[in-house]
Amino acid sequence: MSIQTKNETWLILGASSSLARAFAAEVAGQGHDVILAGRDQDDMAATATDLTARFDIKATPTAFDAMRMEQHPTFAAAIDAMAAGTLNIFLVFAQMPEQDDIDADPTLVVPTVTATYSGAVSVLHCLAPLLEQRQAGHVVIVGSVAGDRGRIKNYVYGSAKAGLHAYAQGLRARLFKSGIGVTTVKPGFLDTAMTWDAEGMFLVSSPQAAAADINKAVTKGKDVIYTPRFWWVIMTIIKHIPEAIMKKLAF
Repeated sequence: MSIQTKNETWLILGASSSLARAFAAEVAGQGHDVILAGRDQDDMAATATDLTARFDIKATPTAFDAMRMEQHPTFAAAIDAMAAGTLNIFLVFAQMPEQDDIDADPTLVVPTVTATYSGAVSVLHCLAPLLEQRQAGHVVIVGSVAGDRGRIKNYVYGSAKAGLHAYAQGLRARLFKSGIGVTTVKPGFLDTAMTWDAEGMFLVSSPQAAAADINKAVTKGKDVIYTPRFWWVIMTIIKHIPEAIMKKLAF
């Protein structure tokens, strides 16, 4: 629904990921300022220096922890003061342990769901009023194809992403009234730290290609995209496999 203009600031939540860095470069290349939010201060400082040198924009690193939800209202207030012009949000953080590790250690369930779903909902709900007050902006929520169907290989992580997809639908309806777009991104396998050494990876795409796809989707005001696009076909097939068959499959 929304179209990018000049004098914009992109808040990148989870800024130390490969996809976050690639998307930050995409929007910085269009002349937009960026706020890099996350836990790895050294990594974000290096990214900020690189973006400023390459694109002559303002890149500001700032501390953010998805798990510290009691700090999210204060964080949102700080972003409101920092962000010049239109505020846009790119949320990409998540936690994805191997399902076998979660099954062996159930204490991993809560941090996985908290980082992937609860922390995302918390910070977005604190930031949403800022966009409504400004009557402009765009939100990108990076979900996953894993959220389209519960599968034995990643059902805890997938359930958190499924919840995030549902939240994005409701947030999209809410912010639509204020002229703000919300794009849900469902990536397939990306060449990132989360998938390094993971078993069963195929049709792996680069973060740079995904970032370019996402940026185009924002410009066109898309509600939901798969990246690469062929994952729509793959997941449509998987979603239509009968449960009686699905529970017997090992993927």
